[in-house]
Amino acid sequence: MSDIIARHQVRDLPGSGPTILYAHGFGCNQDMWHRITPAFDQQYRQVLFNYSGSGVAALTPDRERYSSLAGYVDDLLGVCDALGLHEGVHFVGHSVSCSIGWLASIARPRLFAQMILLGPSPCFLNHPPSYHGGFEREDLDGLLDLMDHNYIGWADYLAPVVAGAPQAATTGRELAASFCTTDPDAARLFARATFFADNRTDLEKVTVPSLILQHRADTLAPLSVGDFVHGQLAGSKMQVLDVTGHCAHMSHPEQVVTAMRAFLPAGGSQPGVRVP
Repeated sequence: MSDIIARHQVRDLPGSGPTILYAHGFGCNQDMWHRITPAFDQQYRQVLFNYSGSGVAALTPDRERYSSLAGYVDDLLGVCDALGLHEGVHFVGHSVSCSIGWLASIARPRLFAQMILLGPSPCFLNHPPSYHGGFEREDLDGLLDLMDHNYIGWADYLAPVVAGAPQAATTGRELAASFCTTDPDAARLFARATFFADNRTDLEKVTVPSLILQHRADTLAPLSVGDFVHGQLAGSKMQVLDVTGHCAHMSHPEQVVTAMRAFLPAGGSQPGVRVP
């Protein structure tokens, strides 16, 4: 199991309470959570990791395995197995990691006690008239074509879009740096798996209590997507953060911390106990 810990650059921050597992979004890495984890120091055991291909020292992942989100689900489950995490985990996922978390919870219904979903989108493509994911197919094809031909230009274009206009010069710069330090071949694999996934029908299979944290103005996951996810996830709660952009944990961490504290068990309940 030590090879899994090394491959995914797992950090296991000790604490006296149950476990919070953080899963980063596309083009990012575990460092994006550094404004969140100090708020839960000591009260919770906190686990961070990088998906295959993410992070500065990561190797390019196998093309076949990571042609869909299934490969990244295997990464997540492999990290849990390596750490002996089998139930009662409090999952915090950003963007595509919300879908990865849903799929992991369907495969292992007891693994997660709760899920906190920041900027979820089960499908980035528009499917009129019933679903507005935010992008037309040609938009995403063009974005990936730019990625293939001018990776740095792609990173410089996408980062401020993801960050949101008010944070383009700060959060956007941090995102661009993360994009540029990710291996381009690995990023291309993750991009295609992310932007062309459609996990809408999987939502009704999720049984874990969930909190949806929706950004008020988010190009990648508009309000209509948050409403859709909320309507499909049984027993879910939804909170709209007064944030422009797709990365509140980076641009407005205090809002994310406040929402997490209200949803997580006060003082840390025993692992395995689900909170209604």
